[in-house]
Amino acid sequence: MRVSILTREYPPEVYGGAGVHATELTRALRRLAEVNVHCFGAPRHEEGTRAHAVPEALRGANPALGFLGAGLEAAAECAGADLVHSHTWYANGAGQVAGVLHGIPHVMTAHSLEPLRPWKAEQLGGGYALSSWLERTAALSADAVIAVSRAMREDVLAVYPEIAPERVHVIHNGIDTDAYRPDRSPAVLERFGLDPDRPIVLFVGRVTRQKGLPHLLRAAFDLRPEAQLVLCCGQPDTPEIAAEVDTLVADLIRRRSGVVRIDGMLDPLNVRQLLSHAAVFVCPSLYEPMGIVNLEAMACETAVVATAVGGIPEVVEDGRTGLLVPYAQRDDATGEPADPAALARGLAAAVNELLESPGTAEKFGLAGRERAVREFSWDRVAERTLDVYDMVLAAR
Repeated sequence: MRVSILTREYPPEVYGGAGVHATELTRALRRLAEVNVHCFGAPRHEEGTRAHAVPEALRGANPALGFLGAGLEAAAECAGADLVHSHTWYANGAGQVAGVLHGIPHVMTAHSLEPLRPWKAEQLGGGYALSSWLERTAALSADAVIAVSRAMREDVLAVYPEIAPERVHVIHNGIDTDAYRPDRSPAVLERFGLDPDRPIVLFVGRVTRQKGLPHLLRAAFDLRPEAQLVLCCGQPDTPEIAAEVDTLVADLIRRRSGVVRIDGMLDPLNVRQLLSHAAVFVCPSLYEPMGIVNLEAMACETAVVATAVGGIPEVVEDGRTGLLVPYAQRDDATGEPADPAALARGLAAAVNELLESPGTAEKFGLAGRERAVREFSWDRVAERTLDVYDMVLAAR
């Protein structure tokens, strides 16, 4: 079987969970099928991988239009494939075009849904309407939609009720438990000036409304004073959220010691070592179809505190591998919490509970590692994905 994978992110340009998914799925699938990757950005040198740049004529246009242009080139080069598989709206349009152009099935993985991320209008302007249209058009016509959690499947069917339920399949994200494993080398503590005698509360994620960092920062004013708060912050989505986070961090630093901010994407070694040293990993997301980062923390034997949104409860077992904080959205379609103060209190209380009971945190960490190894291997994800490919090809 010859498969074309279409994705915006692919090494070395990976910044989020969808990129991790596309990368690891490709590695596992290549043991089972012939796989070519079409990604966006700078040239790649990996065999069977082709990068597509935004066309020169579109480089000053809205970014969403630029990605559509790059995707059309990718679609043209899928000739000869038996099936095309797209990841995220950036590549969904290309997947749909490739399917129609070459007369092959199009499988689409839903890592998130644009209508459920309204804050992106702040980031993309009219591009958000275009990204939403691309996703919707692809979802309605795809031969199969793969959802990365049961919650994601429910969202797909609620947002796009025209899709027949039997076309939406749940295949959870996976984790490489060899790459993410306990690694308590002191090198990372020395590198970032962390105190080995103070417990670490860790955040790793992009500075975006979706990841909920401002709510964690408000909670941090009430964390136990002995804790260090380490913030591994990716690129901000907008100047507005960058300024909000900057202000909160500066205020926090004036009020307590042990606040360390690390900007930019870290390499996997640094992330693994930080996760392994953390007493608690915190995921304060407002929207999270799955949350690979929680699996990464669990694989490093770290207890997790996370909001009970999306697919997170399918990964983090409340009271066994971590603690889940209740979350209720406002009813104005912004995705923001109905009671921000209650969310901050809940995050602080859960983190403090584990800081006050390191034995419980250690027990949660061990259970998390066992769960990650047992239930979330990428080889199993690839096998189940290949089953979906076989099904849609047999239906043609």
